Amino acid sequence: MKLYFAPGACSLSPHIVARELGLPIEIKKVNNKEKTVEGGGDYWRINGRGYVPALELDNGEILTEGPAIVQYLADQKPESGLAPKAGTLERYRLQEWLNFLTSEVHKQFTPLFKPNTPEDYKPIAKQNIATRFDWLDKQLAGKDHLMGKTFTVADAYLFVLLNWTKVQQIDLSKWPHLAAFQKRVAARPKVKEAMRAEGLIP
Repeated sequence: MKLYFAPGACSLSPHIVARELGLPIEIKKVNNKEKTVEGGGDYWRINGRGYVPALELDNGEILTEGPAIVQYLADQKPESGLAPKAGTLERYRLQEWLNFLTSEVHKQFTPLFKPNTPEDYKPIAKQNIATRFDWLDKQLAGKDHLMGKTFTVADAYLFVLLNWTKVQQIDLSKWPHLAAFQKRVAARPKVKEAMRAEGLIP
């Protein structure tokens, strides 16, 4: 399998998941601005929407959208516990988390990364993020991870989103449970491995 990624982008989430699972995966770096693949290639031909991540399966099929990719990867090794068994209520709880993260947190960050976003809108976007963080911080009180004691694919996604607070000068210390969660996940050996591979940490 090949994972198309941009360093530190939301593609870091399936990258972490693949390493946590010990799946053999080739990573292909994408230039997000030019939509080219390192070593040559037009990324538009891989993903017609132009953004990462994209997962090229061994049969040549392309799977896109982070929440779909991480579940696909986890289902390759169901015994890992990174995603509850398909059809269980717990699996729908995981999908609930992935949906919330992608639509209510990830998408609030998007305007902050776009160069054409008006400056006077950015404080509004940050306030929207803060509102979501207020709720998330309460959900993590007394828990190691979003679904309790077990690290799941949703935790990998939340970790990546929390990392974006540094770039956007959002002080995470306002949300102590989120800050503690980020530190816990950052300490995981496979998370460090993925971040080193993307050049995010030495």
